[in-house]
Parts: sequence; C-alpha cells; structure tokens
Amino acid sequence: TLYFSGEMSPDRVMERALALEAKASIDDLRQGRLGDATRAAVGAAALRLRDIPLVIKPLLGADFEEVVTALDVVPRRQLLVVDSLQLAAAPRPSARLEERVALAVRALKALAVERDLAVLAVSQLSHHRGKRPDPRPTLDDLGALGAIKQNADAVLSIYREEMYRPGQGVEGATELIVAKNRNGPTGFVDLYFYPQWIRFVD
Repeated sequence: TLYFSGEMSPDRVMERALALEAKASIDDLRQGRLGDATRAAVGAAALRLRDIPLVIKPLLGADFEEVVTALDVVPRRQLLVVDSLQLAAAPRPSARLEERVALAVRALKALAVERDLAVLAVSQLSHHRGKRPDPRPTLDDLGALGAIKQNADAVLSIYREEMYRPGQGVEGATELIVAKNRNGPTGFVDLYFYPQWIRFVD
C-alpha cells in the first residue's frame, strides 16, 4: 500500500495507526501517559505495524507526477490511498477547485486501470448542507462537477447522527453508507465509533 497524506505528516499517520491498533487514547500516547497494560498494547501494535507492506508519503499537491513517480518505486503495489482529493494536484492547471478535483479523479481512475491498482481516495463533501431534513451524505454532495459520482466504482460515506442532532441518536452509532457500488448492492452497514481510539468497529 502506498498512502499519500495531505492532512498529516507520515509520523502523525503512524502515531494514529498505533493508537487505533493498540486501542489507546491518542492524547495519552502523545503525552506519554500510558499505564503498563496500554504500554504493552502499544508495543505489540508497533511490532505488528513494523512488518506491514505500507509506504506513507506526504501529499505535496504540487504536481500529479508525484503520485506516478512514487508508484514506480514501490514494489508490488496493490493499493493507493490518497487523502484527500481536494489536496491532490491535477494533471493540468486549473483555476477552479471543482475542476482541479474532477481532473485529479479522472487521472486517478486512468492510473488504476493502467496499473491494475486499487485506489481509495478520500474526499470532502463540498456541497453538503447539514441543515436539510435528512443530512445523510449523497452522491451529489461530492461535487467535483460529477466526476467522482461518474468515475468511482464504489462510493462510501460515513454518517453519525449525533453530529447533526446532538442528544437524539445513540452516541457513537454510525452508518457506513454504500452510495454507489458498480459491482454489487448499495445500502448501509451499522458501525460504532470510539472517539478516544479514533476507531470504527462493526
């Protein structure tokens, strides 16, 4: 897996992975406030993460070729993660963000087909309006001139009712919505979110 992060440095990504894998509080991990059991869990998580085939690189967003070049040096690449589309460079210049994202989406889809590669791209919901009667995200919320909606084989979105209607939903209850699935059914999966571990579980 090649993971491009425009949101965090590679060290911060691994720090989060450690906390998630060890079920440890990210704040406690950063500040060294770990009890014996948690320290042992973090140590075991570090050993598991050490040997996984994962390369994390910063997403600089200056040139789309940074993605192509990085793929060329990663052996046996099977999955490319881009976090996020809004921070990825388009293959050609454009003044408008929506058009840049659309161009990046099309370029990533072409790369996936050409390299026989799975691509997971994170996107913000640029057209989402939380005040509407049903705030669950839809395909149209993705914007990008419809390029994500058109090119993606699958679109997954996360909905936590407590974010929009505090006190009304079950705390931590989450829907993983399958809004598009070119090769299967749509629908949703119930998840639970543990904010202290930054972890979603079935």
